[in-house]
Amino acid sequence: MRPEDNPHHEHRWTILALIGMAQLMVVLDITIVNIALPSAQEDLGFSNDSRQWIVTAYALAFGSLLLLGGRIGDMFGRKWTFIGGLLGFSIASAIGGAANSFEVLVAARALQGVFGAMLAPSALGLLSTTFRDSSERAKAFGIFGAIAGGGSAVGLLLGGILTELLSWRWCLYVNLLIAIPTAIGGFIYLVNRAAANRPSLDLPGTLTASLGLFALVFGFSNSETHSWSAPLTIIALALAVVLLSSFVFIESRVKDPLLPLRVVRDRTRAGSYLAIGISGIALFAVFLFLTYFLQQTKGFTPIQSGLAFLPMTVAIVVTAASVNIRFLGKVGPRPLLVLGMCLGAISLVWFAQITPTSSYVAHVLPALIVLGIGMGNIFAPALASATYGVEPRDTGVASAMVNTMQQVGGSIGTALLSSIFASSVASYAAGKPPTPQLATDAAVHGYTVAFWIAAGVFAAGALIVGTTMRSIKVEEPAGEPVVAH
Repeated sequence: MRPEDNPHHEHRWTILALIGMAQLMVVLDITIVNIALPSAQEDLGFSNDSRQWIVTAYALAFGSLLLLGGRIGDMFGRKWTFIGGLLGFSIASAIGGAANSFEVLVAARALQGVFGAMLAPSALGLLSTTFRDSSERAKAFGIFGAIAGGGSAVGLLLGGILTELLSWRWCLYVNLLIAIPTAIGGFIYLVNRAAANRPSLDLPGTLTASLGLFALVFGFSNSETHSWSAPLTIIALALAVVLLSSFVFIESRVKDPLLPLRVVRDRTRAGSYLAIGISGIALFAVFLFLTYFLQQTKGFTPIQSGLAFLPMTVAIVVTAASVNIRFLGKVGPRPLLVLGMCLGAISLVWFAQITPTSSYVAHVLPALIVLGIGMGNIFAPALASATYGVEPRDTGVASAMVNTMQQVGGSIGTALLSSIFASSVASYAAGKPPTPQLATDAAVHGYTVAFWIAAGVFAAGALIVGTTMRSIKVEEPAGEPVVAH
């Protein structure tokens, strides 16, 4: 595409700023609310058993509707799905911030997930179609990858600051300060694009995909609170297998599929999706268990915990930008993703050496920096190659697959590693007299076991991605977007 044929070319860097703000809001909202949970629980008076639904409600709605959100953007144009997602997300955040009961807060979180499923694919789809020049595309995806990788750590810090200095409610209200100005900017600078011949919506595919993803995320979430052998967990996961298998069967036969199988059959994109999903599984161990270690074992405050993750965020931002600009066009995504996962495995092995007396500077900080460099080698190249060469009419759903894999990976990581942590703590403490020191030692033992498992996930991911992906160089994207008038 020539620059003069791209209606976004003149304002492309302003559009990148808008897309980056939207992506930051979606990513940081995953962790910012976690920091606010104890204060929200004290204020609204809900039980520990109910607490996880504030996280799960968002994950269920977001994860199950992403493919539909991506396809809506392909059909009707990403400008309006982007703006609609921003405004809807801000309304849901306002409802959640003003919630006077547990039920209203959970409903608001679910509504955030619905509009987030519209917003996230539209943001990545807009980025892919706005930057067509290979060198500028590398810079843009490097910046976007840095935001995607570092946003969760920013959420931990921002959540701690807002909760301690203002109120847990501001962890939700802050979205209005991001979403509304971004929506206004989108209205001014974005041009709507849609398929010239709008395809029909694949209702059977939409139902089986949405219900299948819902059952999958719910099954893993339920296993965390009710065990893997709970009947509801088994039924949900079995139903997910049946529904998602039916979805693949349907997509291979309908005229206008929700997810054209050509999108995931490409080995470059398939490897990118696997890298993002596998990284999501392993990263959960760091954000959850390292936060627990810092706060419960080392006595850090929420703000101190957020600050502790900043070196990792800086490493992600610097690495993601430089990797995409300097190396992606020369070596392609495969060696970068494999290197990133190997560094991730090394950092998790490093974390697995902690003891109750380990210091932050000597034992945590170096591993965080190594992990940040690894994540910078994963997020930016994976995001750039996940939409590489895709037909313009499929950009939205290809972008949605990125978020879907990240969400599913996070859900698997939450359930799997929490279960391993709990059983490790129980086995360590079995038969020993209960003392405060034993509780501390048992918890740290649980953290280290979880870190070892996560290191193994990263190592397996390096092997899987290295053998799945083709060796290519990411240059000019194929295909011409269609401009809707």
